[in-house]
Amino acid sequence: MYNKLFKHEKGITGLETAIILIAFVVVAAVFAYTVLSAGLFATQKSQEAVYSGLKEAQSTLELRGGVIATANTIGDSGTIKQISFTVANVLGGEPVDFTQPDPVTSVNGTASSTSVNKVVINYIDKDQTVKNLFWKVTRLGNYNDNYLLEQNEKFQVTVGSDTPGTLGGDLANALGTPLGANKTFTLEVLTPAGAVLQIERTTPATINTIMNLR
Repeated sequence: MYNKLFKHEKGITGLETAIILIAFVVVAAVFAYTVLSAGLFATQKSQEAVYSGLKEAQSTLELRGGVIATANTIGDSGTIKQISFTVANVLGGEPVDFTQPDPVTSVNGTASSTSVNKVVINYIDKDQTVKNLFWKVTRLGNYNDNYLLEQNEKFQVTVGSDTPGTLGGDLANALGTPLGANKTFTLEVLTPAGAVLQIERTTPATINTIMNLR
């Protein structure tokens, strides 16, 4: 009986044990590599998001001083032809390219589609939205010989030309409904990188020649 029970018994050899062990090691190595790769990928994406957010913050503009409006016509039914404001780099970080719109190809107070300006200024009120207005820059104080807004520099941005009918046109040319008294409007200043600077103001009850909008 003993011989019948055990004559077909088989044992596990050392070679089979080694093969099984190697298989476990290979599976564990592949799993560890997959987990490590996923972790490195997640870390890289997080780093890219942090750098992207930092770059955006460093390219953001801030308003310095008042918002000055110049009248086209004055009085209770007067209208505005020009708006000026001063901007600076909020963190003194990434330079912002303020290359001006081409005044020759820009007409009716808006920049042409072929214009070289990187900064875009839009106008919004309850009656209309006008995109890519014509504007120009006056560099103030200490500045380099270029139109990059850099650390410790201030640029005065003027929407519209000084005189109606000149190259580029003014705000009165661009708007279908004039900007008159007791009207709230918003200027959006869009830079190539960075948050949008929104300037919201309300005109007074009577339009004067020069006004500081609050």
